[in-house]
Order: sequence, then structure tokens, then C-alpha cells
Amino acid sequence: MSDIFIYNTLSGKKELFKPIKKGVVGIYNCGPTVYDSAHIGNLRTFVMDDIVRRVFEYNDFEVTQVMNITDVDDKTIRRAKEEKKSLSDLTKHYEKIFLDDIHALNILTPHKLLRATENIDGMIFLISKLIEKGFAYKADDGVYMSIEKVKGYGELAHLKLAALKKSRIANDEYDKESPQDFALWKFENEEVSWSAPFGRGRPGWHIECSVMAIKELGETIDIHTGATDLIFPHHTNEIAQSQSATGKPFVHYWIHGGFMNVRDEKMSKSKGNFLKLTDLEENKISPLAFRYWLLTAHYRSMVNFSLEAVLAAQNAFIR
Repeated sequence: MSDIFIYNTLSGKKELFKPIKKGVVGIYNCGPTVYDSAHIGNLRTFVMDDIVRRVFEYNDFEVTQVMNITDVDDKTIRRAKEEKKSLSDLTKHYEKIFLDDIHALNILTPHKLLRATENIDGMIFLISKLIEKGFAYKADDGVYMSIEKVKGYGELAHLKLAALKKSRIANDEYDKESPQDFALWKFENEEVSWSAPFGRGRPGWHIECSVMAIKELGETIDIHTGATDLIFPHHTNEIAQSQSATGKPFVHYWIHGGFMNVRDEKMSKSKGNFLKLTDLEENKISPLAFRYWLLTAHYRSMVNFSLEAVLAAQNAFIR
């Protein structure tokens, strides 16, 4: 079993990996929000996740890889209304497309794929615990996490709590530059809701990952991965709620992958400048050639996508 070194976002340094249990590693990957097909920038992160798993397996570790499927949040609910479908029908459709995409890229299926809607009881339990401990409070529109009560809030993203303005944000898609109290539970009068001691509603985005990670890997886990844009607010808030509830470190090693740009702009669905795996195939680029192209750049670096660059990589891959 060889030594493995990991660049840990939390420390900003390359560190020797020391597992919680010898020869065993638990890895949690932030998975897709299934309101649309994943774009190729998203898929870059899942290729990274796959390589991390394979490195540990190659080095004879017993690996448990867990990935969430976000099938309830602002985006999924809005898209279901737009397409006049039930939330379940919409999310299962896009979940299947996601699984087809990762298989085409030769990405191993995670050992555990967990849907948010199947873990609501755990979320209610964790939120109740945070209220009981005084870290969360009930407002008119939901239950919120009080970040000013969280020791070391923002450490992962190198933010200083003293400089933050206290206010509340209910939307799952809030401004990534504004650290504020965030919703754990939203009171909403619509079909997508569940009964809870603190009021009928649905979970916020951040609480979902904390609950599913702890359920499968324990209160402290070895490795958590995701794209760079999840460092704040998502992973920052995961740490806050998890550590406040358990009193233990949440994650020992954080791994984050870089962005994919197109024409020097970050590829994103909100900008409409994205491509899907099917778009590459229509341009006669195979998924494995795309994977090969991704491996020509460091996983933390920004890559600039162009069809010409990937076609050149495909020729090299064929050779």
C-alpha cells in the first residue's frame, strides 16, 4: 500500500492521506441536481471523483463511495412546474440520463446513490438537533442556521465571520458572494412538503448532503469532493451544520475540481453556454476521447473547452 498525498482545500496544502480506519476510505461526492442533463463541465468533476476512487482501489484500500442525487430543491420544483410533470417523474428521467452519461465516460457507479427525498426523516432529525442546541432558529418562512454561532464558520472558503453582515437567505440559488444565515427547512404551501415538528415544509439544499454523508460514512468522513464553486456556500454550510450537530470534525480531506470555460467564460446552465455529452457525440467526439482530453489538464486547473482541442485529443487517443 503506497503513500497517497492529497491537496486539501481546508489547509491549502498537499498532505499525506491518513485514513480514519487503516486500509479503509470513505468518499462522499456531491452529485447532480436532476432537473436537467449534466453539462460537460459538471461531468469533469465526476471524472475526477472516479479517478480518486480508482487510485485508492489500485492501492488496495477498501473504498466506500457515496454520491447524492438532489431530487428536491428550488430548481427541480420549478422545472417540474414548467414541464407540468410530477417531481418524481422529472427527477427520475434526468437521473437516468445522468447514469447513462457517467457509464459512457467509463465512470464506476458509486457504491451508494442516495436520493434526497428518501432521506427526509434524517434531515428532520438533524434540524431538530440543531434547534435544540441553539444553532438554528425558527422564522416565519422556515428554519435557519445562525452562522454567527458557528465557531470557525467560513474556514474552508477563507472567510472571516467578523466581517459578515447578518441577514437571512431562503433561496437555494443565492448570491455566492454573500455569506448569510441559510435555510435548513422551508415552510411552503405546496404539494412538495413533509410534516415536521417545527412545521410542514421541505429541506434546504445544504442539509441534504450532511445527512446523507453522515448516514453512510459516519459523523467524521475521510474525503469529500466537489467542484470549486461548491466551496462556498454549499460545503461551507455543510461543515457548519454537521459539526454543530455532532461536535466532531465533519471531513478530514476536501478535494475540489476546477471550472470548465467555453470562450473564456465559465460554462453554466444559467449563462446558456453549455454543451452536453450528446452534443459532443453529434460532433463525432466519443465520450472516452472527451475523458482522455480531461486527463491532459490538472484537475484543479481551469480548462478552456473547444471542439478543435477535443478533436485533436481524440486523434491522439485513437493513436
